[in-house]
Amino acid sequence: MEKEKIIAVMKRYELKYCLTKEQVQYFKEKVLEHMKIDKYGLTTISSIYFDTPNYSLINRSIEKPAYKEKIRLRSYGLAKENSKVFLEIKRKNEKIVYKRRIVTTEKDAEEFFLNNKEFNEGQISKELQAFKENYGYLEPKYLIIYDRIAYYQDESDLRVTLDMDPRYRTEDLNLHTSLNGKPLLGEGEAILEIKVQHSVPLWLVKILTEGKIYQSSFSKVGTAHKREMQNKIGRLVLEKNLSTNSIKGGYQYGFVI
Repeated sequence: MEKEKIIAVMKRYELKYCLTKEQVQYFKEKVLEHMKIDKYGLTTISSIYFDTPNYSLINRSIEKPAYKEKIRLRSYGLAKENSKVFLEIKRKNEKIVYKRRIVTTEKDAEEFFLNNKEFNEGQISKELQAFKENYGYLEPKYLIIYDRIAYYQDESDLRVTLDMDPRYRTEDLNLHTSLNGKPLLGEGEAILEIKVQHSVPLWLVKILTEGKIYQSSFSKVGTAHKREMQNKIGRLVLEKNLSTNSIKGGYQYGFVI
């Protein structure tokens, strides 16, 4: 049996779009006139995002700087003890996305973050180590989960993905417990990503235009973080008001008064 090829280094443009339920159905129909669904079909992807205790990586990303980077551990479906998972560094510089990743196990990745385990993967291992040394202590902060359909075109660098039912967790931050989480979008909505090394073909531009599908800067982990921070601020205000017996100007039963 031929060994599956693992792409360790990627460089490309990534364009994102938030789709309504109706736009999802429209796009699914139109894209099949030009592209095929890949051999994996509908796949559930789970990614643990690591950050410093004060969320410096995610906070910087939310500010939309010209350069940003993140580190995550990704699996396809629920991971088992010896399942193949991917430890990735993802960088974005002036709209170009660079990915560097190695194949490992969840246990070995945990050893990397907790006990400085070294990987024998040449240059990428050195970059992972340098990343960790640069930021100091990194810990799991968010688990992002979604159901993906990926499309491809023969003899083309174009890749299109639809990420449906994106969700997240801040507890049980591992790849083997479950695929459950809090929803990030409304029912039936999805994230469309177009990944290309050169330019978007005209037929795809036409589909987007006719479907009134416009580019967005939506970030799954960024949206999860902002939601959690807003909830935390609300809880702190409520606790403060209750402790001082002051209600006016604060939160009570979820309402501002």
